[in-house]
Amino acid sequence: MLSRQTGATLVVGLIMLVAITLLMISAFSLSGGNLKAVGNMQFRNEAIAAANMAIEQTININFVAINPADYPTTVDIDIDQDDTTDYVVTLKVPLCLKATLAPANVAALSGVNSTITNSSNYLTLWEIEAAAQNGATGASVVAKQGIAKEMTQSEYLLSSCST
Repeated sequence: MLSRQTGATLVVGLIMLVAITLLMISAFSLSGGNLKAVGNMQFRNEAIAAANMAIEQTININFVAINPADYPTTVDIDIDQDDTTDYVVTLKVPLCLKATLAPANVAALSGVNSTITNSSNYLTLWEIEAAAQNGATGASVVAKQGIAKEMTQSEYLLSSCST
């Protein structure tokens, strides 16, 4: 009876070995796909951060004073601070969405000040669009930011909001 079972154990062992090998191969391929997805998410988030950095730089300058003919303009962004450009961000001409006269001085309206003058400032709403690209990874993203800016009448008349 022992002589009839010796081959069956070997066959069952080989089948189990093949099944475990197939399971491990599928696990490795699945983890490789997940690793690529996580890497792509990281590159996308870096591209969004680069676009936001370029928008912040634009906000910190008087962007309404820049001649619209000078756009699109590009900004080199170094995300990891290693003195090499990681992303090239292209900024479009800021778009004025809305402009209204600023309300009169609230303190003057309450009677604190004896002279009540209307404000000649304008409350404006702008949209800034930035497209970030990384040549090495192929990451590309477009970010838009809304900016509220109070402008004097002379700034307003020189800007694209008044046209």
